[in-house]
Amino acid sequence: MNPDLTFLTGGGVMGAKMRAHDWSAHPLGPPEGWPPALRTMVSMVLNTSLLGTLLWGPEMRLIYNDAYAPALGHREPMSLGEPLRVVWSDIWDRLAPTFVPVMEIGVPVFAKRFFLPMERDGAMVTTYWDYSVSPIRDEDGVIVGLLNHALDVTQEVINEEALLASQRRLHEANNELKAEVESRTNERDRMWALGQELMLIALPDGTIRNVNPLWTTLLGVERKDLIGRSLASVIHPDDLADAAQLRERITSAPVSVPAEFRLRHRDGSYRTIAWVGAFEDGHIYATGRDITVERQQLESLRQAQKMEAVGQLTGGLAHDFNNLLGGISGTLEMVGLRLEQGRVAEVEPFLAAGMGAVRRAAALTHRLLAFSRQQSLAPTSTDVDVLTDGMLDLIGRTVGPGIRVEHVRSPEPWTVLVDQPQLENSLLNLCINARDAMPDGGRILIEIACAVLAGADARRHGVPDGDYVCLSVADTGAGMPPDVVARAFDPFFTTKPLGRGTGLGLSMIYGFAQQSGGQVRIDSTQGVGTRVSIVLPRHHAPAVVASATPKAVVMPALGKGRTVLVVEDEVTVRLLVTSLLEDAGFTVMEAADSAHGLRILQSDASIDLLVSDVGLPGGMSGRQMADAARLTRPDLKVIFITGYEETALMTNDPLPWGVAVLTKPFAIDVFREAVRDMLGHADTSLAHA
Repeated sequence: MNPDLTFLTGGGVMGAKMRAHDWSAHPLGPPEGWPPALRTMVSMVLNTSLLGTLLWGPEMRLIYNDAYAPALGHREPMSLGEPLRVVWSDIWDRLAPTFVPVMEIGVPVFAKRFFLPMERDGAMVTTYWDYSVSPIRDEDGVIVGLLNHALDVTQEVINEEALLASQRRLHEANNELKAEVESRTNERDRMWALGQELMLIALPDGTIRNVNPLWTTLLGVERKDLIGRSLASVIHPDDLADAAQLRERITSAPVSVPAEFRLRHRDGSYRTIAWVGAFEDGHIYATGRDITVERQQLESLRQAQKMEAVGQLTGGLAHDFNNLLGGISGTLEMVGLRLEQGRVAEVEPFLAAGMGAVRRAAALTHRLLAFSRQQSLAPTSTDVDVLTDGMLDLIGRTVGPGIRVEHVRSPEPWTVLVDQPQLENSLLNLCINARDAMPDGGRILIEIACAVLAGADARRHGVPDGDYVCLSVADTGAGMPPDVVARAFDPFFTTKPLGRGTGLGLSMIYGFAQQSGGQVRIDSTQGVGTRVSIVLPRHHAPAVVASATPKAVVMPALGKGRTVLVVEDEVTVRLLVTSLLEDAGFTVMEAADSAHGLRILQSDASIDLLVSDVGLPGGMSGRQMADAARLTRPDLKVIFITGYEETALMTNDPLPWGVAVLTKPFAIDVFREAVRDMLGHADTSLAHA
């Protein structure tokens, strides 16, 4: 090799091309004739690993190294030694403003992220470059070319833009999330403020952490006065156990089943609330719906349905009472006749018959009053067989002589926990329905059975596995088609003619069974009859049995020196009570109305005991008269006698000290025992009057 061409040694692929290139006809001429500055720069460009180009002469002819060659793409084979404006003709308008001024005035240029659209392999692509352009001067200081070092940063820019785009998207997403959170927070706050259900946040021990404003609207208590208090402080005392059980269920399970308990209003009244709740992050979250009106409406429906049944009873009761009154009046006439005849020894059978009629009449009135009174559910341990036995006479009178009533007792004395009047109500209504299904007569079978239900049997009856008592009423009537059976429990659905039924009977029985933890099932076949079964869970406690009628007692000689005021508008009853008291040695004062009685009570007369009817003429009840008298006679003892159910005309408050109630008609021995218990025992006894 010519020593003058040593600058072309090395240089990789481009060095080889430079050596192989025919320079003889090229405007730059043969390399051996190139000026020293050109030789030096060519050698430097070819032998650097950086992307580099040499732009020589006024036309800025291109000499480049291996690192630059890929940037040329399809231009690469024809670009060596060609003017820059020819090589990059498609983008010369982008390059000229950078390179031409450096060639003219010699001020270096440094640029970053220079955007350059380039045609590569027949397609326009976007590229970005970091580059520097410096002038090359000869020994006289004249600018003879440019040295260009460049770095293709397209991928970096793409990555940066992708990162920026990702950051923008993330920022936008964060903003959207923030806006969503703010929106949800605002929605939650609006729901908290405007929600129509009570909302509660509390600690596991029941301490209130927060409540929504509806608490103030519903209970009349400010939120600030509730927060920090125990929830138990506003719960009805009778519902504290239920509330405690709900709290235990909530803290032991993700979401609780619904439960009801009452909250106290500032005015002392109560609201019934149906609650559900959950436990999370150490807090109880609960919502409550006010169902006070619903419960009142339900009770009204119960009472309406109950009174419908009472109406069904009246025909049979009127017949029975006429018979009883006829028996009583007849025996009294016979007693009078025998006394006139001097046949005193023959009086006793008639007296016994008359007293028996009185007792049967009293049993009927007590049953009717107990059946028709308004009350909430008061579950007691009940033997269904005993309850049914006590209902058989009433059922027989109600369904009439054309229906045969049979009772099949259970083999075991299992008890259930139910409200007894409601169960009586349900049984009587089922029997009335059975009677109506047999207009031409038939048979009603009342059957009580004990069963252990599990698996498929329990599912068929719609109850959990366990021990159950089943009370069923079956008739031999026409039966019901499946579509009627499917709607039988719907409120107000009835197949009876207009005016013959409200459609509440079975729906109320269904509600009662559900509240008692049980279920109701109907099995009916057209042309054969219907069986309705009330399935109730077994209660492992002895049945509550009503106390027996008091045995005959001898009244102590309490009357000597003591005075009793008798206030009774019924002359016969007043005569009886007065006679009994006078026979026991009491001084008796009488009044026929509350106004006269109160005048005596407010006088200076010494009165040891007041015996008064509850329903009195004279402007006030017996209870009101007694309360007024006790303002000046605080130690006055009172026995109320009433023809109503024992507490029907009393207030809901418990009876005060020194007050007792007897229900008409009462036995003489019962009255004597009440007087003895009220005034205390004495050492001397009197014979019966």
